[in-house]
Amino acid sequence: MTIDNEIVDKIAHLARLDIKDSEKADMAADMNKVLDFMAKLNEVNTTGVEPLVYMTEITNSIREDVVLQEITHEEALENAPEKNADYFRVAKVIG
Repeated sequence: MTIDNEIVDKIAHLARLDIKDSEKADMAADMNKVLDFMAKLNEVNTTGVEPLVYMTEITNSIREDVVLQEITHEEALENAPEKNADYFRVAKVIG
């Protein structure tokens, strides 16, 4: 199968894309490259190859939640542009 301007128009319509006439040739060439690559992949013999679901055999590898650096309340407020006693002051965003 080869992609021509008519197919590019149809795909653009389905994807709701506005492709200019000057871009159609480049788009068709790119799509043809993708199809050529897929055809090349289809030539590979995959008989007996199990589908790969995960990259490793490890499942649910969860690390301990350990505090690595702790700062005081005062240190947290040190570089605040605006603060009010123990709190950061920010602009009101809810009307």
